[in-house]
Amino acid sequence: MFSQALRMTRRDWRAGELRFLLVALIVAVAALSSVGFFVDRMRAGLNRDAHQLLGGDLVINADQPINGVWRAEAQRRGLTLADTVSFPSMAIAGEGDKTVSQLASVKAVSAGYPLRGNLKLGSPEQGTEVVTRDIPAADTVWVDANLLGTLNVALGDTLRLGDKTFTIANLISVEPDRGASFMNFAPRVMLPASDLAATNLIQNGSRVTYRLQIAGQDKEVEAYRKWLVAKIGSENIKGVRVESLESGRPEMRSTLDRAEQFLSLVGLLSAMLAAVAVAMAARRFMLRHIDACAMLRCLGLTQNQVTSLYLIEFLLVGIAGSLLGVAVGYGAHFVLLEWLGRLVANDIPPPTLLPAVQGIATGMLLLIGFAVPPILQLRNVPHNRVIRREQDAPQPVTLATYGLGLLMFIALLLWQAGNLKLGLLTAAGFFGGFAVFALVGWLSLRSLRTLRTAINHPSWRFAVTALQRRTAASVVQIVALALGLMALLLLTVIRGDLMQAWRESTPPDAPNRFVINIQPDQKDGIEKQLAANGIVHPLLHPMIRGRLIQVNGKPITGTTYVEDRAKRLVDREFNLSTMHGLPPQNQVVAGRWFEEDKRDSKPEASVEEGLAKTLGLKLGDTLRFDIAGQPVDAVITSLRKLEWGSMRVNFFVIINPEAMKDMPQTWITAFHLPPSKLKFGNELTRDYPNLTVVDTGSVLRQVQGVLDKVVTAVEFLFLFTLASGVLVLYAALVGSQDERIREAGLLRALGATRAQLAQAQRIEFALVGGLSGVLAATGAAAIGWALSKYVFSFEWTFDPLVWVAGLIAGAVCAFVGGAVGLRNVLKKPPLQTLREA
Repeated sequence: MFSQALRMTRRDWRAGELRFLLVALIVAVAALSSVGFFVDRMRAGLNRDAHQLLGGDLVINADQPINGVWRAEAQRRGLTLADTVSFPSMAIAGEGDKTVSQLASVKAVSAGYPLRGNLKLGSPEQGTEVVTRDIPAADTVWVDANLLGTLNVALGDTLRLGDKTFTIANLISVEPDRGASFMNFAPRVMLPASDLAATNLIQNGSRVTYRLQIAGQDKEVEAYRKWLVAKIGSENIKGVRVESLESGRPEMRSTLDRAEQFLSLVGLLSAMLAAVAVAMAARRFMLRHIDACAMLRCLGLTQNQVTSLYLIEFLLVGIAGSLLGVAVGYGAHFVLLEWLGRLVANDIPPPTLLPAVQGIATGMLLLIGFAVPPILQLRNVPHNRVIRREQDAPQPVTLATYGLGLLMFIALLLWQAGNLKLGLLTAAGFFGGFAVFALVGWLSLRSLRTLRTAINHPSWRFAVTALQRRTAASVVQIVALALGLMALLLLTVIRGDLMQAWRESTPPDAPNRFVINIQPDQKDGIEKQLAANGIVHPLLHPMIRGRLIQVNGKPITGTTYVEDRAKRLVDREFNLSTMHGLPPQNQVVAGRWFEEDKRDSKPEASVEEGLAKTLGLKLGDTLRFDIAGQPVDAVITSLRKLEWGSMRVNFFVIINPEAMKDMPQTWITAFHLPPSKLKFGNELTRDYPNLTVVDTGSVLRQVQGVLDKVVTAVEFLFLFTLASGVLVLYAALVGSQDERIREAGLLRALGATRAQLAQAQRIEFALVGGLSGVLAATGAAAIGWALSKYVFSFEWTFDPLVWVAGLIAGAVCAFVGGAVGLRNVLKKPPLQTLREA
């Protein structure tokens, strides 16, 4: 039986019956396995280097200096300790008018850092990279190479951090525990912890991250971890995170998990379209093998034997397609690594066999769900089909046949999403999009009926009639191609429009510099310096660090909130402020602002409406903040709507001035610095070294650079989606090839020329491709509008070029798929066609 199945497979392959099925499987498996290989390698790198990514076996991460009791307990247990202190600040080089400053990520390290892993110094490009276990010597710093060009300095030159001048002693090539927080994308400046106090950079209100690295025997480290977690939980301590080898870098792991889910769902869109192509190819295979199946039955084969022959044949094709798809996916994952891997890791290990196994399983699931059901119908072919050729093909029981395919796809979706809710929502989105596009496509084809006689040309009438005759196949072609094009248009043309609209939504005079860490005794001098440089009426706002610890007398614990964003908000310190008047770009949407004649009343709080919604706060609630160890209770008397796009200083919570007059505070301001006065930022940091001046323009460009890498990688995956859409178009055309050959033969016998029929095909391709392009452009524009209105909150302008691009791209894809799928339709002589009919 197996040898007969091999002979049948070779025959069908030579006849071209299995090639398209193989290609469809390759595309589906490649789309998913490329993501699988990428994520597998990234996760393997995290697991391999977990101790290096932490810098120790255990790390305490806090926004306040590490509790001395915790440090003493670790030392009592014989564990080794090392400290790091990280914060943003300005690195300054040059003197006088040649002063240059750059926002840097400053990191002070103690002796022994890092406890696990190694620093690498020097330049790998120049072959000078060396491994070290040392830290910078006193009065010296190590820096990232890109900082040298920004500050116009070289090794051996000096730079200033706050009140202290350092010599640049070396370049940092690899810093194992750097992490993936955005601040760490700024150039690194590393100094010895013993020199930190002399800089005077850490002052009241500074946003600093303290990390205590711990190393030792596994049992001792685990025992200490349990003791520490219990201590933090019992005392309800906020702003502290304990990282262990098991958790690795939690922020990187969570980012990787989200990336895996998103990229896998993008790959699944390709797999879904490819599955439709698989089902159509299998259906055509079944129809073309009915006579052969009847002959086998007449030669004595039972239903089970016939079924086994074809199942073995498809199993061989499925294994071959899955293996080739895994090979293509393995090659494609290097593209993802090129764009995304550099953002989070270097020198990652090779992949395991798991993605390959998952890819093969995916291919077999798609085959079982979408290709096997039509083949199983061949067992119902009667013997007398050999004599009575006019008998209909065995009709599928639609729900039973394709219901299996639907269940397989949903199972695959849930598997890839790794989350029941996310998987079901995505499935609903997929099928909802299919339904909308199918409905619009069907209505559009129906409307063509009225246009059949609008153009008095036989080729036009032939094309419209062909689309009307095969409405279901035409709708499938339109929907598949439209989905693939929409994905690409959304990430190419629409993304550019969104970024342009976002830029235009920012006022020309919007602040492009933020100055933080202004001390109270510096406020007047900085105001005068701002005014002297043409910055009229600069607004300086007090900024007070406080942690929300109670709501209506109920302590906030780790179980108070379920949503991740709410947990993050209450786990960190808020930047509070206080002022008499309502700040610009703020609007009270509920309650009332602080009344001027009641300044001696009890503390009142004005809360941003988005924060109130996230934390479940309402008017009349009492909030308790811990501000530098002092509890402050404030009643919510108003909710505010902010214009976040204004780029001005905004605060989640503002408390009336009388309640905050004795609280420690720094000041913050934002202003617009024209290009002609760019030197003023350098002058400000030269005169006040403790200030941090954030160039929001450069920060946004940095964010855009990261987003561009991510979007480019997703665009690459969507090429699989477009390929799947063209495959469905091809499958639908090939599936109707026999019928088209008979129609063409009959029309040519009745007087139609070959040129007329060829022109009719081109018109049909143009209509299908053009309609697909219009639907794709409309869908992409609609999503772009929704994003601009409900996510980014800026005005959206529809660009007609989107529809032009959609029309052209749709027509090109339709012509490519159609030319390949129907290349043999007009080659057969009409007489031969009529004889075989």
